[in-house]
Amino acid sequence: MSNTLEVKWAGWDAHERKNSLTAGIGIDHHTSASAAYVGKTGASKTTGSRVYPSLSWDIENEKKGTDFGLGAYYSTEYNYKSLGLDVSFSKKTHGNGELSTRVTSYFDQVKLIYPSEFRTTTTTTTTTNTGASSSGSSYSNESQNAPSTPRKTITGSLTLSQVINQRLQASIMVDGVYQNGYLGLPFHRVYFNDGSDHIENLPSERKKLPIGLRINYFLSDNIVLRSYYRYYTDDWGITAHTASLEIPVKISPFFSISPFYRYYVQTAARYFAPYEVHTAKDVYYTSNYSLSAFNSQFMGAGLRIAPPNGVLHTHLNTLEIRYGHYTQTTSLVSDVLSVNLKFK
Repeated sequence: MSNTLEVKWAGWDAHERKNSLTAGIGIDHHTSASAAYVGKTGASKTTGSRVYPSLSWDIENEKKGTDFGLGAYYSTEYNYKSLGLDVSFSKKTHGNGELSTRVTSYFDQVKLIYPSEFRTTTTTTTTTNTGASSSGSSYSNESQNAPSTPRKTITGSLTLSQVINQRLQASIMVDGVYQNGYLGLPFHRVYFNDGSDHIENLPSERKKLPIGLRINYFLSDNIVLRSYYRYYTDDWGITAHTASLEIPVKISPFFSISPFYRYYVQTAARYFAPYEVHTAKDVYYTSNYSLSAFNSQFMGAGLRIAPPNGVLHTHLNTLEIRYGHYTQTTSLVSDVLSVNLKFK
């Protein structure tokens, strides 16, 4: 369950620039049955909560056609903490176009919560009233006593948007992503072909290059075709393609329905192998199926109500409800329901 609240203030300064300050906070809560078996006994933590506040400031100069923004983000969960900073700038170009850039950096601390059989043990000695002593071992606390390791992610983004004619708009997006630090999941076991189990081991660097194309075509006054394609590649050997289509249909000036469909396919990382396939010769190894070869589909529809006097004549300006059904060839199935409320 993911809940976010965002409050936005807007005003104009002495130079007639629009200043917007946006503050937000999010709280997520999840359960995961498989997380119980981080400990061999099946008694590990199966729930988690994440809190992530954010603050951003944006200055828009309509006369010069520029926009400058700064943002700060923080996220914390029992096994990691993250601090994010970004700076953005955009400028309108001749012929109804816009060029925008953004640089985002995330600085994370990941707690190394290993599977129970790999944790250090503490030995305790107990003396009885008779003077006899006994000793025993216990695993250290999963979260409190686990050491942390850093991870850094830097992303540079460039987007060129253009209004081609009255019906057609297009944009091209290019991102360059660099990651450094601990990039694996410490609680993921990997079973080798000799039956032994190991902690997932992945390189400490990763470079990613996504390139996207978005085309919006106004089929009529009431129907818009929103298409999107993205090509992705990285130096771990993954190549992926994403294609999506959303068709908002305006039933009335205040009510619309938007069916959507997205298809995704990727190749496997060179370090992936299933259960008991890796060998002792492998330097890097993982059995995390998010790094395997798979394809997925996501489909559903959204409803949007935005009457001029508010929903039922209240300060609720916009009500959006969105449902999506997700399937993946790894046998993962998911249903997503989102509700968006906007007040003025």
